[in-house]
Amino acid sequence: MSENDVFPNAWAVIMAGGSGTRFWPASRRQRPKQLLPLAPGDDRSLLRATLERIAPLVPPERVLVVTSAALADATAAELPELPRANVLAEPTGRNTAPCVGWAASHVRRRDPNGVLMVLPADHHIGEPDAYLAVLRRGLEAASRGALVTVGIEPTRPETGYGYLEVGEEVGDQVHRARRFVEKPNRQRAEQFLAAGNFLWNSGVFFFRASVILDAIATHLPGLGQQLQAYELAAANGGEHALVEKTYATLPSISIDHGVMEKADEVLVVPGSFGWSDLGSWTTSWELAEHDESGNALPADAVIVDAKGNFASVEKTGKVVALVGVSDLVVVDTEDALLILPRSRAQDVRAIVDALKARDDERV
Repeated sequence: MSENDVFPNAWAVIMAGGSGTRFWPASRRQRPKQLLPLAPGDDRSLLRATLERIAPLVPPERVLVVTSAALADATAAELPELPRANVLAEPTGRNTAPCVGWAASHVRRRDPNGVLMVLPADHHIGEPDAYLAVLRRGLEAASRGALVTVGIEPTRPETGYGYLEVGEEVGDQVHRARRFVEKPNRQRAEQFLAAGNFLWNSGVFFFRASVILDAIATHLPGLGQQLQAYELAAANGGEHALVEKTYATLPSISIDHGVMEKADEVLVVPGSFGWSDLGSWTTSWELAEHDESGNALPADAVIVDAKGNFASVEKTGKVVALVGVSDLVVVDTEDALLILPRSRAQDVRAIVDALKARDDERV
């Protein structure tokens, strides 16, 4: 029996509609970060790496990718082994609840017993075998009808992530989630780390397609009604036209806030597998190999009294030289150059906003 036979009703939904503005200028509107090889030491795009990691559990024909209409062709080209019908193109982004609900409705039509694992396309996983073990536990719990999420064992008092408070164990390394907690301030994050029963919210979920659609109908009835209308339209070949007409009217809310936080019971599978959400250039620096001065630079860089810097150069043959500077991010592409303190990496999106405001096409 192959590993795929263990979960014959398992489906993957990869959410790949993000714009990746914090990785400008490498990430652009027509080629955002999920289509780029941003993980250190890996020449695959983040999206391709996501697909290949889950191959032992789900074959390509049971993988759906939800992306924007503008990125549908590029996404299909990046994953040619997927049937073209498995690339779902949103006319406009409406957060993760509509994304998950629409994908779940597609799965239920094709497999009434389908069990979904919902994965962001832009995560980096340092320990793939440990990751697969967590996914298997999540699928097993969800196959019994539970709403399940993955919590990452924290390594620092991080203020940029939401948290989960973990309750009693109800199965093999599966716990009840007592509550979801919004991004904390530094003091609360330190308290969570010290308490030992709080995990980072990874944004990875598992549930039967029928179960999540029922939960959406209960907690987000407007969205539930529209998803039902899409299913009726699909029976007559009219789903695409109806989605084009109405998708922008769907509520823009995350599956966390809209459903998971309101559900009577959510289970959480703790995980520790070298996870990173690759949120900014600072994350790239953290994951990269450093020299003795903490620099993460091209191999032929020239360094004089420089420390803690990160540089990415698109053009081969260009020499990076740093003298007397510390903790900088330098990103050089064909038509743009970014230089900023590493501590301000989250502010790159402000540059994208400024370029949009002046109708500059280099976004």
